Amino acid sequence: MAHQDHGRKDTGCSQAHDLHRALRWLLSKVSLTCIAWRSDCTWTPLKLVFAGLLWAWSDEKTLIERFVTSRKMILHLYPHASKPAKSYQAFLKLLRKWTAVWLDLLREAFRQRTASLTQVWTVAGWVVFAGDGSRIDVPRTRSNEKRYAPQSALARAARRRVKRSRRTKRRRAQELRQRKANVPQIWLTTVWHVGSGLPWDWRTGPSDSSEREHLGEMLPTLPKNSLLTADAGFVGYPMWQAILAAGHHLVVRVGGNVRLLKKLGYARERADHAAGCRLGCLLKRRRPRPLRIRPVAVSVYDAADTAGT
Repeated sequence: MAHQDHGRKDTGCSQAHDLHRALRWLLSKVSLTCIAWRSDCTWTPLKLVFAGLLWAWSDEKTLIERFVTSRKMILHLYPHASKPAKSYQAFLKLLRKWTAVWLDLLREAFRQRTASLTQVWTVAGWVVFAGDGSRIDVPRTRSNEKRYAPQSALARAARRRVKRSRRTKRRRAQELRQRKANVPQIWLTTVWHVGSGLPWDWRTGPSDSSEREHLGEMLPTLPKNSLLTADAGFVGYPMWQAILAAGHHLVVRVGGNVRLLKKLGYARERADHAAGCRLGCLLKRRRPRPLRIRPVAVSVYDAADTAGT
């Protein structure tokens, strides 16, 4: 019906303006004066930042469709300004040149705005962050294999050697398994602000990256006296020592592969609290001092779990 279509159009326009208002609020403290290009360029720094964010967040199936949608949004939000170029290649060229600069500016803007959300900044009196890592499959292109699958070059050389020799069923099956194992993947490690649910910082790397190393790189960006929560992949003396040395607190889920040492001679608040934790070292052997960790057992749906704090 006509009135239904009209209402849907008004709703879309309202959502576009709400999104524009949110982006302007987010970027109000970001200085783009360091960015300059030719006077005949139809893109402005602010428009390109908006278009880049909309392009990354779009749910269109192809990158070109995302660009078309984000450009239409820019035209709708800035009807009286000069129209940005229709060229997708020109858009990508500008993004490739300025993304590294913008990432630092946008990350800092995200953190400042997140810290300004006083109603959700703390949880039970703590500034709580959560860290986790995951792998994301990417298309198997030469550039992706070179950057995100370090073993793929060796795999291609091995396949060339197999081609020169006599192929057998066993070798072909092994080659197929090797090809499947070398699918390029991005290892993404993210630190989230728990109160707001917004990302605070992130690191990317090839499929054999270490999420613990990524988290260690992001520790300086956390506010002092923060509480960092993490899954069982972030266990170990070096990881916990780095978190505590940076002036933070931790709550980490531990599994059966983590051994918490007890009765090492430290004073304890209560009898059921562990005195210390370290891997295979005692104080008298001039090894690193043990960490005082408190194990907390939590039972959820009849399944017991343990966290170290």
